Amino acid sequence: MALRHHKSVHISNPETFKNQLLLWSEKFDEIVWLDSNNHKQKYANYDAVLAVEAFTSIQTDYYNAFEQLKEYQSITKDWLFGYLSYDLKNDVEELSSNNFDGLYFPELCFFQPKKLFFLKGNTLEALYLNFVSDELEDDLKQIESTVTSSAVEKSFNDKDIKIKLRIHKDEYFEKVNAVLNHIHRGDIYEANFCQEFYAENTTINPIDIYNNLNQISKPPFASFIKLYDKYLLSASPERYIKKDGTKITSQPIKGTAKRSLNQKEDNQLKKELSEDIKERSENVMIVDLVRNDLSKTATKGSVKVEELCKVYSFDQVHQMMSTITSEVDKTTHPVDVLRTTFPMGSMTGAPKISAMKIIEELEETKRGLYSGAVGYFTPDNDFDFNVVIRSILYNASEKYVSYSVGGAITAKSNPLKEYEECLLKAKAMREVLEN
Repeated sequence: MALRHHKSVHISNPETFKNQLLLWSEKFDEIVWLDSNNHKQKYANYDAVLAVEAFTSIQTDYYNAFEQLKEYQSITKDWLFGYLSYDLKNDVEELSSNNFDGLYFPELCFFQPKKLFFLKGNTLEALYLNFVSDELEDDLKQIESTVTSSAVEKSFNDKDIKIKLRIHKDEYFEKVNAVLNHIHRGDIYEANFCQEFYAENTTINPIDIYNNLNQISKPPFASFIKLYDKYLLSASPERYIKKDGTKITSQPIKGTAKRSLNQKEDNQLKKELSEDIKERSENVMIVDLVRNDLSKTATKGSVKVEELCKVYSFDQVHQMMSTITSEVDKTTHPVDVLRTTFPMGSMTGAPKISAMKIIEELEETKRGLYSGAVGYFTPDNDFDFNVVIRSILYNASEKYVSYSVGGAITAKSNPLKEYEECLLKAKAMREVLEN
């Protein structure tokens, strides 16, 4: 196991410190930043985590990807941070991804950071690999002298960003109707159909855009990733899966409603979502799928639904969430738990394989990191991963900016309502890009 130098520091103003920490990290080529935005969740370990500067890393396309990750994780036995892209589905099943890709992200990427920071309450834990531990004191001084502006700055780009739609409204209706035909024929019960919004020849300031996006949404699974010229700016509200000892927890979200500034109206919207038959059936179908996925590694009889269709409120939207847990054997490899549940049901549909085939046929864009997962492994074989939604992806070399949104199509779906739900989900990303 890699040896790390450990130091605990008292932080008097965690919010300011978080901003300083993220700005300080900008000079590194590899950054993973995770922020829970002080959501008090039952399963949260830290308020914020920063991993920078790769000592070792793995980067690969989908071919044999999970096997390679398993080997890397087993040999390294240290903290690893990175992502799984949606197209790793092709490693798990006989599937392919042939749609347009403007982003060119590797399909899997993880690194072992030289420098690690965990913030919880007023305590910062710094874990440095031993051979860089002499840099720790200097780094802390630098972080604390990093100047951040108190107000979130608007990042003005060289020119206005022109956002284009990969699928136009009429075509979107045709495609949703095609999904509905598959449902009426009995090929699937539900499919998560996504569309891309994009901008070409565009330069952005990733940290500014991320800060603005995070400020609007304040979600529990926000993340900022920089891997050389590739960036993820994510305001995700959803956990994909977590392993804590032998306990596995998955928390799919299905069901979205808008918020209102009027308290009475807001409560009514929340109540309507919790009682909406279509939204509940969407959620229950995915709960069944997750139970089935978890049962592949679970000890007999250990799969349980802890919460069904509970509505949680976020700054932008109300969301319906369920919590499914299971127990695994001590000998079960953490990567096998990921392999047997990936891609997450909330982003695919049911039955999963048929849904993924239909999605591939009808969508115009390769999903890549969108609807994949970002997270980390601990030295003790635990892990925690989010679902990459409500996210902006950026390839600085290609000057290509992209965000995608989707919704679950079921027999009761109305194409116009689905389209409106997509625009609601896209609102925050569009706002920060167009100022």
